Amino acid sequence: MALRCSTHLSVVLLGLLASSCSQSSLLPPSDGVLAVGTWGGDNSGVIVTDSAAHVHVGCTFGDMPGNIQLDANGRFTIAGSYVLRAYPVQLGPSLPAQFSGRVTENLLTLTIVVNDTVEKKVVPLGPITVVYARQPQMGPCPICRAPRRWP
Repeated sequence: MALRCSTHLSVVLLGLLASSCSQSSLLPPSDGVLAVGTWGGDNSGVIVTDSAAHVHVGCTFGDMPGNIQLDANGRFTIAGSYVLRAYPVQLGPSLPAQFSGRVTENLLTLTIVVNDTVEKKVVPLGPITVVYARQPQMGPCPICRAPRRWP
């Protein structure tokens, strides 16, 4: 009986260890940068490459340049551009925007502040939370493209 209980306990502990490791192993080694890949959420998504990141929130989208450097707490703030009127046809220019985020395990929480120079107002978007390696659930507005390379 003791051997059977010990074996059962070992199997349970091994299962718990494997599940806890799988949570943290979802992200590839990042060397202090936002992990390359797709981050998805409800009506939001982020596609990260080695040279830029493309963000969708609802029927809007924007871009962040370069490898996004994370501080010791997994936070970043970076200037980029954003299109507020993007679907079904893009109207208006790309606008200056500030992207602020924090990575915790496999979650990215992101807030975007767009300087709408056309309407002369500041437009906050988010915070949104997206999950690494999850496909975005965009509803009627599709992810339009991978990010372009920044000069």
